[in-house]
Amino acid sequence: MPSTPGVSVGLDRMDRAVGELQRRALELRTTPLQRIVGPLPRMAREIARRAGKRIDVVLRNTEIEVDRTILDRLSDPLIHIFRNAVDHGIEAPDVRLAAGKPETGTIAVDALRAKDVIRIAVSDDGAGLDLERLRARAVQAGVVVADLAEDLPPDEVASLIFHPGLSTAEVVSDVSGRGVGMDAVRTTIEGLGGHVEVRTEWGLGTTMTLVVPITAAVQRALLLRIGSEIVAIPIAKVERVVELPADQIEHSGHDAFVLVDDDPLPVIDLLERLALPASEPAEVAVLVLADIRGEVMALHADAIAGQQQIYVKPLPELLSSRKVLAGLTLLGEGRPVFLLDLNQL
Repeated sequence: MPSTPGVSVGLDRMDRAVGELQRRALELRTTPLQRIVGPLPRMAREIARRAGKRIDVVLRNTEIEVDRTILDRLSDPLIHIFRNAVDHGIEAPDVRLAAGKPETGTIAVDALRAKDVIRIAVSDDGAGLDLERLRARAVQAGVVVADLAEDLPPDEVASLIFHPGLSTAEVVSDVSGRGVGMDAVRTTIEGLGGHVEVRTEWGLGTTMTLVVPITAAVQRALLLRIGSEIVAIPIAKVERVVELPADQIEHSGHDAFVLVDDDPLPVIDLLERLALPASEPAEVAVLVLADIRGEVMALHADAIAGQQQIYVKPLPELLSSRKVLAGLTLLGEGRPVFLLDLNQL
C-alpha cells in the first residue's frame, strides 16, 4: 500500500519531536560529575595534612554528565577510595624521597565516557598494594586456602581488598585500615549495575576504576521464586540453570554440595539464607549456577519466575544495613522485589 505524503511528513515531524523530548528529558536527569568530585581535593588535603603528608589532586574531564540517580550513589565510594589513597597509599615525604619520588604525592581523577558507561579512574602514585601481604591476610582469614592463594594471578589477589575485613594497613587509624569501606564500594557499584577494576604496581601506585552505566541503574535480572517471595539477581552473574532431583543435593553439617557435570559445586539454599518462611520441599531442585566471589556456586530456588529489565532503586534507610540487598525494584503489577548482592550471600 503506497504511503500518503502528508502522513509521512507528519510521522517525520513526530519522530523529531519525540527525539527532542528525549534529549531534553535526559538533560533534566543528568548533572556533571564535578558536583560530587569537586569537594574531594579539599577533603584529601585535610587528611594529608593531619598525616604529615603532601598531595596534589588533579581532576580531568569531570564535566561529563551523569544520571542524578547514579551520581548521588557514587559519592560514598569515591570518598572511601580517596581516604584509602591518602591514608595508606601515598607515602610520607621522607619515604617518597628515599624511593626517588617527589615529596608531594598525586591523586588523579579521570572520567571517560565509553558507549553506555562512564569509567571513573582514581589513581595515586603511592606505594601500591602489597599483594603478598594481602595474599597472606586472605589465607589467615580463611578467605582462600593456602594452595589456591599461591596460584592466584595478581589482579585476583588485588581484588581481595573488596572482601569484608581484609586490609593491608599496618596501623588502624581513624581514616582507614579497619578492613571496612572497600567492600561497601563494590556493593554500591554492583548495585548500580557496574563493577570495580583494580590495577596496582608495588612502589608505583594504584588505580581504582569505577565502571557505571551512564543512565539510571537499569539492568537485566533473573527473577527467582523463593517460597512465597520473588527476588532478583543480576543475569550477568548467571551461567546457567539446571534442574536435578532434590535428593542429589548432599549435606554435610551446615554445608551442601551437588555434582553438576561431575564437578562438585557448593549449594546456597536461598530460602534458608534469606530467612524466609519454610515451604513444602520439592522433588526437583532448581539450581542457578552463578559467579559468586569468583567461584561458581549453585543457588537453590523454588522456581524461575522470568527475566526482565529492571530499574534498581536505592534501599530505604531502614534496610540499608542488610548487605545482601543491593536495591529495590517494582514489577509491572506494582510488586516490590529486592535485587540480591550475590557476593554477600
